[in-house]
Amino acid sequence: MNILFVHQNFPGQFRHVAPELARQGHRVVALGVNRTPDRLPGVQHVLHQPKSNPEVLGKAAAPPLHELVSKMVRGDSAARAMMALRDEGFVPDVVFAHPGWGEAFYAKDVFPQARLLVYCEYYYGREGGDLGFDPEFTSRDIGAQMRSRLKNTHLLQAISVADAGLSPTQFQKAQHPDWFLDRITVLHDGIDTKRFVPDANAHVTLQNAGVTLRAGDEVLTFVARELEPYRGYHTFMRSLPLLQQLRPNARVVIVGGDGTSYGSPPPQGTTWKQRFLDEVGGQLDLSRVHFVGKLPHAALTALMQVSAAHVYLTYPFVLSWSLLEAMSIGCAIVASGTAPLREVIRDGENGFLTDFFDAQALARKAAEVLERRAELAHVRAAARELVVAGYDLQAHCLPGWVRFVTGATD
Repeated sequence: MNILFVHQNFPGQFRHVAPELARQGHRVVALGVNRTPDRLPGVQHVLHQPKSNPEVLGKAAAPPLHELVSKMVRGDSAARAMMALRDEGFVPDVVFAHPGWGEAFYAKDVFPQARLLVYCEYYYGREGGDLGFDPEFTSRDIGAQMRSRLKNTHLLQAISVADAGLSPTQFQKAQHPDWFLDRITVLHDGIDTKRFVPDANAHVTLQNAGVTLRAGDEVLTFVARELEPYRGYHTFMRSLPLLQQLRPNARVVIVGGDGTSYGSPPPQGTTWKQRFLDEVGGQLDLSRVHFVGKLPHAALTALMQVSAAHVYLTYPFVLSWSLLEAMSIGCAIVASGTAPLREVIRDGENGFLTDFFDAQALARKAAEVLERRAELAHVRAAARELVVAGYDLQAHCLPGWVRFVTGATD
């Protein structure tokens, strides 16, 4: 088969399946914008370069339109790259696209005979999702709903012509329109459970603090791509004063950047990280709170291996890979009781759930887990068992992805 993957930041979610399909003898081409992609064996990588918004929109255009037009521009650029592939003789049997940035807009027009698959990561605005979830940051006008509708335009166009979709979790599937749900397969991208394993000998050195942390130490970890409200950073920071009162010897290690991946940006001239640090910093022993920025994956893995309690909070939104990696490592998870987490965490069995907004309850639960860390081996083991049983890359997820792409039925 000829298979075309389309993803702005290829490889993204296609990291494992693309080279596996190439290994099995299929011709695999990947189309993206990422100019420094990981080169995957057997995969031909093709770049396209969308125009920037200023080249397309005048300054007078309403800001929400910039996002919509940028998606259409990306779709046009991707379509032109697909037409060039077609003119060179490459006609795919399957196009598998992540539509999140608009690249799937015209895929079916360029290759009408191809089976079009879409990665259904998230559809905005459904009841029970992220829109309006957090009253502290919810707009009181219709603007948020309008922006959500615009964010869905290119996603809606993609699924309207798609033959099938794939979502990594039941929650993410359920956010999509009812009329498309029976075409969505739920299958996670997969966790390498042989790589993400417990390690009683793990250690991490915090160079700036001159401290080495080891498995068994009283270490609380918090990990997010960016330190922002969507991932509960504000609730987490507000929990720390009580946590330090309850566990004065605990060290808190916070991983994440200063930017915004999801939701609205902070007021101009500030960052979410600094805003909430300033809110509680005067109540904290900051010598035991360590911001380490973004870490290489190997360092992040080692940090989770020494973690005695790992906090993961999220709006009802996309479930982070890092959460399932932490469970595979056997972390004692303290998580928000939001829908994505209830799908994988059974409270008291393989982790612990608290109310997303209740910073004091979070502090008390995290302190309890730290205090009982030597007693919770069964909870850690159960967390790993769930990931091995349902999310293992080689045994479960990758074979399922191959069947999904190729249309195999056995």
